[in-house]
Amino acid sequence: MEQTTDRSFDFLPINERGRKPRKTGITEMRGPYYAPVGKRYLQDIFETMGTYVDIFKFSGGSFRLMPKKAVKELIDTCHEHDVLVSTGGFIERVLTYGPDMVDRYLAECRETGFDVVEVSSGFISVPLDDLLGIVERVNELGMKAKPEIGIQFGAGGASSVEELEAEGTSDPSQAIRAAKRYLDAGAHLIMVESEGITENVRSWRTDVVAKIVNELGLEKVMFEAADPAVFSWYIKNFGPDVNLFVDHSQVVQLEALRSGIWGTKSTWGRIVTYRGKPGKATADRPKLVEPAAKSGKR
Repeated sequence: MEQTTDRSFDFLPINERGRKPRKTGITEMRGPYYAPVGKRYLQDIFETMGTYVDIFKFSGGSFRLMPKKAVKELIDTCHEHDVLVSTGGFIERVLTYGPDMVDRYLAECRETGFDVVEVSSGFISVPLDDLLGIVERVNELGMKAKPEIGIQFGAGGASSVEELEAEGTSDPSQAIRAAKRYLDAGAHLIMVESEGITENVRSWRTDVVAKIVNELGLEKVMFEAADPAVFSWYIKNFGPDVNLFVDHSQVVQLEALRSGIWGTKSTWGRIVTYRGKPGKATADRPKLVEPAAKSGKR
């Protein structure tokens, strides 16, 4: 689909973003889980905000509960709007059925039209080498692997603070080492699980975020931030080009913040960029012209 720049009130300046497929400022949107998301609702989102959505994620294995026709319609609608479709982290449930079922699941994902397979293990303990094997298999099948890292044992499913505290957390260096190996194996993007960092904790572990960014950079990392206070903090601290995962109900609010047109008291009018207008350059970030070589003459 041709990405439109025919936006209303186009004389008002905003922080311009690169065209899809983007390498930075990626927005992944949760689909059906906490609330149903059908084709007609998804079309409404994309007709108004589709330019800003990069990935659509089925959470909690929700596709397993839906008719094949409905799943296919959602996937086709995403592809019509240049939006990739992710399985979410359901593979950790499939892993409990054994390797043959994992192979069958991945083949079905490709056949159904999924673009991204999230490789997560928040509830189970799996050797890293085994997860790397899944990443390689996803790549072999022509899909994009998106492994998840985190510091919280038992992450996922909105467990309570007390439950997660009993499980304990791991050292951030362990997650960073895993992320580096995933990237070496050809992972498309790394998802950082919010639990233990900004979700279901008594105080945010911003030190963990800093270590991840210092070691991995921003381009290959996406942060789970399905809470306005959380994604506001990420943009305030790392700018509008940070990759974020939010709920479908938060897409407009997130983009208003990325673009610099709205925000809370701490962000209103403070999110700015330095880049050209759409159409002037195709890259996500502005290209600087190298200065001409000096001739030696004054």
